[in-house]
Amino acid sequence: MKGTHFLTTSRAKTLSLATVFRMSDEEAETYFQGLRWADTDGAPACPACGGLDAYSFRRPTGALQFQCKACKKQFSITSGTLFAAHKAPLRAYLACIAVAMNEVKGKSALALSRDLGMSYKAVWVLLHKVREAMAAEMKGRMVGGEGQVVETDGAYFGGHVRPANLRKDRVDRRFRKNQNGKRKVVVIVRERGGETLPGVFRSEAQALGFIKARVRKDTLVQADEATSWDALHARFEMKRINHQEAYSFDGACTNWAESFFARMRRGEMGHNHHVAGPYLLRYAQEAAWREDNRRVDNGSQVRRVATLALASGPSVDFCGYYQRHRQA
Repeated sequence: MKGTHFLTTSRAKTLSLATVFRMSDEEAETYFQGLRWADTDGAPACPACGGLDAYSFRRPTGALQFQCKACKKQFSITSGTLFAAHKAPLRAYLACIAVAMNEVKGKSALALSRDLGMSYKAVWVLLHKVREAMAAEMKGRMVGGEGQVVETDGAYFGGHVRPANLRKDRVDRRFRKNQNGKRKVVVIVRERGGETLPGVFRSEAQALGFIKARVRKDTLVQADEATSWDALHARFEMKRINHQEAYSFDGACTNWAESFFARMRRGEMGHNHHVAGPYLLRYAQEAAWREDNRRVDNGSQVRRVATLALASGPSVDFCGYYQRHRQA
């Protein structure tokens, strides 16, 4: 049908949640083995010595383990990965990724904990590890180049202060003296028809170094008329758009950047509700990943995120997160 959105077509739906929920623990383990050791068709390779000769056994808890015959070290499917030392069965991890990928603008940890029958704490950490896996694709990413157009813009998130009840008691929160310091700006650089890269800063002006480092020379950069972007004229060819007059004019617009912020803002209001603080960048990276992969079928998205998680090292932020808080 002409004009049919990609997400409503059969091409977008290549993995059914019913299929995932019907999987046995052994089938989920085989799925993850195939992703981690794709070069050996799922045959386990020792992460310590690289040996390919290992035998399998199960611990009293039922967890699948391997022991390398060469170096005698034991390892699991997730050893040394983002999901290292996992407590829940791998089927729950696969289900978490699948449910999260089926959401267009994000998934609430509270809702997912109900879907999977897991604790809110466990699911909250797991979703952040999924975001960390998505962010692995953005390490060292450069955008733009000769003949390419990159849009940049900023939007503030978090740190909301409820206005006073009486109008005479209200203050203008646009002034720094009336802010609480928690509100930060997400700055996006997005290549038209290409990839997206977010950053988090105290102000738009602090993002100039980030933009210069991540946008290639000879790129046409488009931005609004905020004075924060004036310094970019020295390095890039620029086109500016005054949004008080038009959304786009004479080939200049930031509609691609605004599309990203629309997705992130709806995810904040409809699912996550609180995206401020030290994990704001993770939420921005998730929104960027979803925006870049909005035309990828859900089965491929699940495989991609799971592969990224298995290729990444243990999480620095979330490995033993709640245990560290108890010790403190």
